[in-house]
Amino acid sequence: MTMRNAIITGGTQGIGLAIAVELSKQGMSVAVGARRGDDKEVAHSVSQKISGPCFVGQLDVSDQQSIDSFIEKSRQFQGEPDILINAAGITVHQPIEGHSDQDWQSVLDINLSGPFRMMRACLPGMKSRKWGRIINIASTAARVGVMTHPAYCASKAGLVGLTRAVAQEGAPHGVTCMSVSPSWCETDMLHKSTQRMALRSGDSIENVHSSISASNPQNRIIQPEEIASIVAYCCSDAARGLTMEDIQINAGSLW
Repeated sequence: MTMRNAIITGGTQGIGLAIAVELSKQGMSVAVGARRGDDKEVAHSVSQKISGPCFVGQLDVSDQQSIDSFIEKSRQFQGEPDILINAAGITVHQPIEGHSDQDWQSVLDINLSGPFRMMRACLPGMKSRKWGRIINIASTAARVGVMTHPAYCASKAGLVGLTRAVAQEGAPHGVTCMSVSPSWCETDMLHKSTQRMALRSGDSIENVHSSISASNPQNRIIQPEEIASIVAYCCSDAARGLTMEDIQINAGSLW
């Protein structure tokens, strides 16, 4: 069985890390990139969680030079990338009048332009080798407007559209491209949001967290490992006919 090589952006924590761990369990070599990827403690922590071949490096998806450097280092470690997981993402918790131009541009640059740059770098090789898997981590916010996250909503909606275009391009060449859209997920981004929501409302962080859980019909918050399992399937040979789709993992909730 051929070992597949995967690149995961935003892979040192949250959803990205869970995906890296799961893909490694499935027998894949993983290259994990993140802004803090050059931190020795962070790199060691990630490596301890991953069972197979693993490279951890610094990657800023808003910087083309950083992308080129990371991909070259990952190529030296594991060869050409067969799988690309775009999991890096940020948000700004403000209504639209609270978004500065810098905030708006930062969110779009990482959440939308970052995946574009990564796909632009990896797709040609996948097409030439007649096999590839690209999974973009979007959000249910791509379909549901949330007034305190306008830049995030816009970036994720754009990412779903970009996914469909890349899927069409890759289809004749054995390359699939999909988006996976979680609702609230137990990540650092969620914890930071609950802290801000609690501060604004005067309620406790625990109560805010509980109210988010209760807003889902399943009365719980999605866990990163659930998303990782879906992504791992989408990366398999069994999923070769699955492309241009947006899979929502929402616990029964629209948000």
